[in-house]
Amino acid sequence: MKRIAQFLQILCVCTILSACQNIDTEKTAQQIKIVCTTGMIGNSVENIVGNEALVSTLMGPGVDPHLYKATQGDIKILSEADIIIYNGLHLEGKMGDIFHKLQRTKKVIALSDLLGPELLINDPSFPEAIDPHIWFDISIWRAALDSLSNILSSEIHSDSTNIESRSHDFLSQLDVLHDLCREQISQIDSSKRVLITAHDAFKYFGRAYGIEVRGLQGISTAAEYGLNDISQLVNYIVANEIPAIFIESSVSQKSMKAVIEGCQLKGHDLKLGGELFSDAMGNAESPEGNFIGMVEYNLRTITKALK
Repeated sequence: MKRIAQFLQILCVCTILSACQNIDTEKTAQQIKIVCTTGMIGNSVENIVGNEALVSTLMGPGVDPHLYKATQGDIKILSEADIIIYNGLHLEGKMGDIFHKLQRTKKVIALSDLLGPELLINDPSFPEAIDPHIWFDISIWRAALDSLSNILSSEIHSDSTNIESRSHDFLSQLDVLHDLCREQISQIDSSKRVLITAHDAFKYFGRAYGIEVRGLQGISTAAEYGLNDISQLVNYIVANEIPAIFIESSVSQKSMKAVIEGCQLKGHDLKLGGELFSDAMGNAESPEGNFIGMVEYNLRTITKALK
């Protein structure tokens, strides 16, 4: 009888565990699937929705969205998504047709569409082109995410108060980050407040926090550059005694190394200020693998090199 009782006890526990597993599987199957293009979007959305939806990101660390081509696996993931969120303004330039087709059958959101045109920066070289790097003005990014959280709250069939609460917490963190950027950049001497990178990804950052920015390439890494572009940048750096320039994690270092060599030939000791995260975040296990950590890292790197 004792063995029978033990057997029945074990059977009961197994049944309970199996039922719990089935509930978890059913919950996962019912959860809304959100697919984001870049890490900046994916991490921000995760902070907003938490466990209320399954969030995945197509482009990982070191991936350049300007040149990214969707694989067959990506297309399958996108086709199975309930909601797709991308940056827009041609950041994901080679995926525009895919988003256009998918929006006929599912919710497809361009974050940049949630912003007023007065907040956006036009490319002076090509007036019809708009700078897509909106995440580097934290106040603009916050505004887009605030509108996005309202959309997601209505789209995700769960307790909307959870999303509202999480969104409020994350947006409050962004407010603190925005103030930190202003404070730290203001401590750099005005004569040294020049940020030079491989491509023109930091115009929003410069406008928001009072630092001049220059890139060897334009707002897209798909833009061509030549010896004349390098020569002009070298002359500017030497004439203005710029102490340091920066490479980017998602862009080849070759062009900026040529700039450093050009300055050294002219007798100017130009230093490499460090690597910045521009169009992609860091590894997931690192502090730079989340949006706030990435911006804080960039801020520390810039201020240390230019002070």
